Amino acid sequence: MSKRDYYEVLGVERGADTKDIKKAYRRLAQKHHPDRNPDDETSSDKFREVSEAYEVLSDADKRAAYDQFGHAGVDGQAGGGGGGFGGGAGGFGDVFGDVFGDIFGGGGGRRNPNAPQRGSDLRYNLDIDLESAVAGTTVDIRVPRLAACGHCDGDGAEPGSSKETCPTCHGMGKVRMQQGFFAVEQACPTCHGRGEKISVPCRKCHGEGRVQESKTLSVKIPPGVDTGDRIRLNGEGEGGINGGPAGDLYVQVNLREHEIFKRDGRHLQCEVPISFVDAALGGELKVPTLDGRVVLKIPAETQTGKLFRLRGKGVKPVRGGPAGDLLCKVVIETPVSLNEEQKELLRQFQQSLGDTGKSHSPKENSFFDGVKKFFEDMKP
Repeated sequence: MSKRDYYEVLGVERGADTKDIKKAYRRLAQKHHPDRNPDDETSSDKFREVSEAYEVLSDADKRAAYDQFGHAGVDGQAGGGGGGFGGGAGGFGDVFGDVFGDIFGGGGGRRNPNAPQRGSDLRYNLDIDLESAVAGTTVDIRVPRLAACGHCDGDGAEPGSSKETCPTCHGMGKVRMQQGFFAVEQACPTCHGRGEKISVPCRKCHGEGRVQESKTLSVKIPPGVDTGDRIRLNGEGEGGINGGPAGDLYVQVNLREHEIFKRDGRHLQCEVPISFVDAALGGELKVPTLDGRVVLKIPAETQTGKLFRLRGKGVKPVRGGPAGDLLCKVVIETPVSLNEEQKELLRQFQQSLGDTGKSHSPKENSFFDGVKKFFEDMKP
């Protein structure tokens, strides 16, 4: 079966430059990639066809041979001889790895230095207060990053100028130095690994294809986020290389320490100080929640450390589910700065307990009884 014209396969004119060929290939390869078309049995053949066309037309020597002799000039050089996606040198595995290695995780073999490369992902650490995390909010952040140069559209060359295949590495981006049995491969010193020589570098990015910028982004924080949660902003990372897609920005959430509440997943915890009179006689206290104050009834003879659970007053998790609870831990506060009259009243109170004092302090008595038994057991 005869092959289609490579220019027709990519949908470009015969005089198209390398940049237009890259754009056409990326668009068609993403459209026909088998992973994106699991129900289309023809997607693999279409992807193979556009990959073969790109492999030839993106290489200056192969393209020249194809333009002069057609398919006969490149037979055996392109990967269309049944080598499959994991073929040897020059096969589809190379093209797949060149353009989609960073996107789909594939790609062994050599890398085309002029192939589009995805930009790096970035992380931004965002500190927010508990109230904003529970209710949700929107914050503006300013992120420094490398972005594709708008003047040259990430190409690195001044608009209107052209690029030439590097005469040192012949477009490979690497040179091989051999001495005896040892060989070392390193980046080409002429093109610094690009594979191309820029005759007139872009005046804005100086040939790098990317420029440093700071961008203000509006980030929507969903209700219920917690420390360690990440929010991904697609395409807001560093700009790609050679027209590749930008990376992503990951906003890492960190909750600031709260003056009253401590978060434990979907639950909240707080300590409630009460006087020893309220603890002994019972009473009512107004305790804070994120929705306002609520009345907490303290029963008589409450001991320090007792937990009171207020159901539904915690946090509704960001991934769904019911709201947690608020756990209030009672801490009995010893009165301070007493005057002589108040001290005397306490002494009278202590004396009033008399011989029955032990029955009023069960924990204290059980503790000292345990200590006494401990030392008695140690005696020979």
